[in-house]
Amino acid sequence: MRNIGLYIFALIVLAITWSGVKTVQNNYQLQKQIAELKQQNNVLYLQNGNIALQNQYYQTDQYLELAARQNFGLAAPGETVLLVSRAVAMKYVDPSLAAKSNSINTNNLAGGPTGVAKNLEDWRDFLLGRKLFSD
Repeated sequence: MRNIGLYIFALIVLAITWSGVKTVQNNYQLQKQIAELKQQNNVLYLQNGNIALQNQYYQTDQYLELAARQNFGLAAPGETVLLVSRAVAMKYVDPSLAAKSNSINTNNLAGGPTGVAKNLEDWRDFLLGRKLFSD
């Protein structure tokens, strides 16, 4: 009878210990989730700060002036805008750079695939062993 009482007592102690271990493990998992969410919150806070700074920059006169120059070809009062033909401008460019830009432009103008279609073709060629290295 005494041994049965000790076994029951040991069983109760093990159940309480097991419950305590599960509680500690649960708390640890919850603390990890809290830390991850705090980190994500901090990242989003920094992203919001960056966006706010960008918005402030977009409202400055400096940005408006640059945008007007780039998009509309406008100049500040007293400045003169000079338009240089492509042929004249390309005379002063390194020929190897000019050849690369011309080949890129002719590939795009020749109706070659671009974007998703090019990506799919590259994968198909790779999987079928047609092309081992890109050009």
